[in-house]
Amino acid sequence: MPPVPDIPDPVQALVAIVFALVYLGMILGGLPRLHLDRTGVALLGAIALIGGGALTVEEAAQSVHLPTILLLFSFMVISAQMRLGGFYDELTRRVAAMRLPPAALLGLIVALAAALSAVFTNDIVCLAMAPLLAAVCLQRGMDPVPFLLALACASNIGSAATLIGNPQNILIGEVLRLDFAGYLHHAIVPVLLGCVALWAWLAWDLRRRGSTAAAPASVTPLSAATASPASPAAAPVTVAEPAPPFDRWQTAKGLIVVGLLLVVFLATPWPRDVAALVGAGVLLLSQRFHSSRVMGLVDWELLILFMGLFVVNHALQKTGMSAQAVSALQAQGLDLQRPGVLFGAILALSNLVSNVPAVMLLLPVAQHSAAPAQAGATLALVSTLAGNLLIVGSIANIIVVDAARRAGIVIDWRRHARTGVPVTLLTLFIAAVWLAAAAR
Repeated sequence: MPPVPDIPDPVQALVAIVFALVYLGMILGGLPRLHLDRTGVALLGAIALIGGGALTVEEAAQSVHLPTILLLFSFMVISAQMRLGGFYDELTRRVAAMRLPPAALLGLIVALAAALSAVFTNDIVCLAMAPLLAAVCLQRGMDPVPFLLALACASNIGSAATLIGNPQNILIGEVLRLDFAGYLHHAIVPVLLGCVALWAWLAWDLRRRGSTAAAPASVTPLSAATASPASPAAAPVTVAEPAPPFDRWQTAKGLIVVGLLLVVFLATPWPRDVAALVGAGVLLLSQRFHSSRVMGLVDWELLILFMGLFVVNHALQKTGMSAQAVSALQAQGLDLQRPGVLFGAILALSNLVSNVPAVMLLLPVAQHSAAPAQAGATLALVSTLAGNLLIVGSIANIIVVDAARRAGIVIDWRRHARTGVPVTLLTLFIAAVWLAAAAR
């Protein structure tokens, strides 16, 4: 086992306790009897480590991986521009209004959600599309649940295609310095096959239930949502804020910036964080949208969660306890450097503590791997695809379920699991086969 650095025992004990409490908060979504969510727990943990002398302020600041934060912030600004320009709403409205058979419409939504999530953050895509998709389905008298599940699952699957599709992929790509085109080559086939598997499952389930996609009686737009095991006293339906009007120029400006950024990522050595920051700056120069409106759509809580976890994980690494844990696992035959073991570890941790904290825990293993590109692809694909297993597996799922609830549509954990569990198993199987073939 690696020796423990010369750190006083009280400090090591403080780090161990804070780390355990922070990751307990990641598991539970907060700490019992305290009004803290995951972000609050991570921030408080970082404060405790600095206040307790485990890290200096300078060490804490240096532990935050600034390129990751900058790239994540930049794409939040870009997505905010697209949302304020009405791009997501216009696209969703046009697609959902098409007079297609239910199975064909499901396929179109899967393709749209996956494609958008590969370029824009999947959480933003779901936040913008879910309320309008639910409303259009209800207006057409269709059961909105399969379509909302298609949106949630496809956004998770599609976001795995690139290093900018979701927060954990941004983190992996920046820390491991992965090549954008190289990762795309690793991920595109399992993502495309995963989307096909998702559509096939949803279409089969729709046909098996003998549904004509009519809204069931339990779906009650313009009234209170029905009770469910997950919601003993369902909240009444609230009226959503009016969608922003479609602005062709603002949308075109955002798409041009994104297109140029993709060219830069694929064809130039310009650092992705710097290029994206310049792109975000260009979009902030607007005569139409005040910068405060754009900044108001930035997910500051997610950025703070990242920074808090960077600090907490760095403190644990500084004590040497994380390296000891890896060595202990290796002594038991669980070598995290082996692709199969890493696959299983990220799958288990992603469903235990959520995908971003899980990726942060295992990134040091990938950094010291003999094949960091392969390890990075495994972390990115598995942590993202595992998010479809349960509602709490990804923020995108929670966003869609919450939007459904506000429209009077109940998607409890059982209904989600009937789609999420088989889709997760199918897509992970596809990813495992592809990664194993690529490793040969």
